[in-house]
Amino acid sequence: MTGIIIFGSAGRMGRAVYEALVSSGAHLAGVDQPDIDNNPRRDPPPRVPLEQLARGGGDVIIDFTSPDVLEENLWAAQVAKKPIVIGTTGLTDSHHAMIDRAARSIPVLWSANMSMGVNLLAALVKDAASRLSVEWDIEILEMHHRHKVDAPSGTALMLGDAAAAGRGIDLDSAKVTVRDGITGERQYGDIGFATLRGGSVAGDHQVIFAAEGERLELGHRAEGRVIFARGAVRAAQWLVGKEPGRYTMAQVLGL
Repeated sequence: MTGIIIFGSAGRMGRAVYEALVSSGAHLAGVDQPDIDNNPRRDPPPRVPLEQLARGGGDVIIDFTSPDVLEENLWAAQVAKKPIVIGTTGLTDSHHAMIDRAARSIPVLWSANMSMGVNLLAALVKDAASRLSVEWDIEILEMHHRHKVDAPSGTALMLGDAAAAGRGIDLDSAKVTVRDGITGERQYGDIGFATLRGGSVAGDHQVIFAAEGERLELGHRAEGRVIFARGAVRAAQWLVGKEPGRYTMAQVLGL
């Protein structure tokens, strides 16, 4: 059985990963917040030193924390020589550079979305974008719960990257995230993003290909965080024993 250590165990996703372990064929090897079942979130227990936790038992780390502690988490994984699966979103270029450096010495897998369905959706979006001409406008719509702090979502950007890759361009050259006032006509080749926030929505994403007289819509709806937790556990089990390097969910799923 794969022994999994959870960083961010007291958070929403950390708790979901803890629950997903039950039916995964893996077992809980350690958490950074003791007694994650019983402690109220508003009064968490002292955090276990991550380096000490990583050096203990367990085969692989799953990290659902926040960008500001990514460097610390990667360092702990490197010191312990443990693979790490990272599901934290809202990362900057400097965070990705940290991941690249860590991947020289340990296996690292980061994904903006751990859902198997979303990763298949990204593959479909890339394929559709590669087959449809620039006359097909691409718009990405996403909605999440009111507590989400970053926008567009990491998953929306992941789908945008897939669409851009299908067209053989860089997303930064085509991305439009703000429309307000007199914007003028839409430019051919733009990849637009629209963001909605409210309620308890776990994650809705829709990619719309719109041409004169027709639309193609590809989408995914998350009905709970458990789908991301299951994907993270599957990724962790897959990552054990791999050579140092940076891996993706597409590789886990053989896409």
